[in-house]
Amino acid sequence: MGNIVWVASYPKSGNTWMRAFLGNYLANQDKPVHINALHNTLLSEANSHHYQPYISADKKTTDVDMMDLIRLRPRVHAEMARNAQGSIFVKTHNFLGEYKGFPLHNAQVTSGAIVVVRNPLDVVVSMSNYFNYDIEHTIAFMADELTGTPNEEGNVPQIISSWSVHTKSWAENSEDSVLVVRYEDMLANTQKTFRKVESFLKLKKDPRRLRRAIQFSSFEQLKKQESQVGFVEKFEHATAFFNTGRKGQWQDILTQQQIDTVKKQHKPMMDLFKYS
Repeated sequence: MGNIVWVASYPKSGNTWMRAFLGNYLANQDKPVHINALHNTLLSEANSHHYQPYISADKKTTDVDMMDLIRLRPRVHAEMARNAQGSIFVKTHNFLGEYKGFPLHNAQVTSGAIVVVRNPLDVVVSMSNYFNYDIEHTIAFMADELTGTPNEEGNVPQIISSWSVHTKSWAENSEDSVLVVRYEDMLANTQKTFRKVESFLKLKKDPRRLRRAIQFSSFEQLKKQESQVGFVEKFEHATAFFNTGRKGQWQDILTQQQIDTVKKQHKPMMDLFKYS
């Protein structure tokens, strides 16, 4: 049994909110942990600086072939685990599985995962706004099983796959070591949902600490911090990382044809999570 707890999600599905809650809960301070300090205790497995020690000193990760970086993942994850003092939370947008025979997550150093799932209809809208994609392109992006992110200066490539493949890969492995929560429940039943996280991590029930972590990681708090000093994880061309964060925005934006397309592409997994 390892010590990495993955914080997994499809992009724009609530990963940062979950990490902000965890960061504030673990810190247990009388003021919010700043969003730009989250990476100090909650790592991102795709951050390029984790891979730099394994390549030539005269090269950057952007100079390295994608498959060579993917081959490095198990070593990088093992090093993260070795350097940690006890359990460590690591963000991932990769689907749970292998790419061309290479695992995207090192099972030997994994202890579990917290997985956040969001209605793909709202993910379409959020991704479209964030990356400045048109809606049709975003729908196609989320249906493509080869979907991934490029090799960038700050991040190595991530193998995301389609919304359905990604979601199924984590959800079908749901067991005692994996907690799957819906973004919509984080919004509607905040206290109850984050209490599940507290319980999943086998932390002593502490209502005051829980309430404070929820308050300090609220969408309003995160948006306020970003507006004041910016957010280091924001896509460089995006206007803001935290936009509205609300449920059901797709109803005001997507056409009926677009809605029908998304539902057709992802029906089994949408049905499983009671999205309609």
